[in-house]
Amino acid sequence: MRLPFTQVDAFAAGAFTGNPAAVMFLEQYLPDAVLQGIAADNNLSETAFLVPHAGADADFDLRWFTPKLEVALCGHATLASGHVVLDALPDLALVRFQTRSAGVLSVARADDRLAMRLPAWPAQRRVTGAQATAIAAALGAPPVEIWARGQDYLVAMFDSPDQVRALRPDFRAVLALAPGIDLMLIATAPGENSDVLSRVFVPACGVDEDPVTGSAHAVIAPLWAKRFGRSQFSAVQASARGGRLDCRVEGDSVILTGQARTVIRGEYDLPDDAIRR
Repeated sequence: MRLPFTQVDAFAAGAFTGNPAAVMFLEQYLPDAVLQGIAADNNLSETAFLVPHAGADADFDLRWFTPKLEVALCGHATLASGHVVLDALPDLALVRFQTRSAGVLSVARADDRLAMRLPAWPAQRRVTGAQATAIAAALGAPPVEIWARGQDYLVAMFDSPDQVRALRPDFRAVLALAPGIDLMLIATAPGENSDVLSRVFVPACGVDEDPVTGSAHAVIAPLWAKRFGRSQFSAVQASARGGRLDCRVEGDSVILTGQARTVIRGEYDLPDDAIRR
């Protein structure tokens, strides 16, 4: 079985930047173990699998897999999926994706960029005490504040971008913060050449540091919008590859705008025995 394969750098500010994602179209979903095996083969932060949607409320069904597991929300691979669809259909202005845990997401043209609508998932609980001490130790530096959304997102807020850039996390300690939970640990501060700077650590998903993370901004955008007293701001994710995006909080949604570029087109050859296992 030959499966169309496109690799896209999402939120890229130029060559060799942004977060790489694989986008693969299927007629119907293959068994979960096969999808996970393909994602492990691809060995990118995410592989997005799309199948045609049966109803009128969306265009495609969409799922995302890291090399290790399926996730509930992935922004950069959604932007990459929108890029591939809109690149193939130049008359289409917007594409909608039905997801299993995050509702209907959309990607629309925005001049030479793309605008993606994600749910706003604001952090709502301030973390103190022993948990805050453990988080600071895992990061290697004490934040000024720590916020949590549920059990799977932690936001460590620092005073300066230099502090965030200097972090050298202990990833075993990060894993120990929430055993058995796909924890995302976000470190963020006011930016230098942007309003906000961040780094994102997700070792539970098989990715120690994610290059550029849309879902992280679904969590931190409402926090920063409240602090800035305005709904729009620019953001940089300061990973080794780096990426840029603009954020806008709009009701219960976050609109993330950025660039995407195709870097590889081809086919994935799936052996017959892979499906029979």
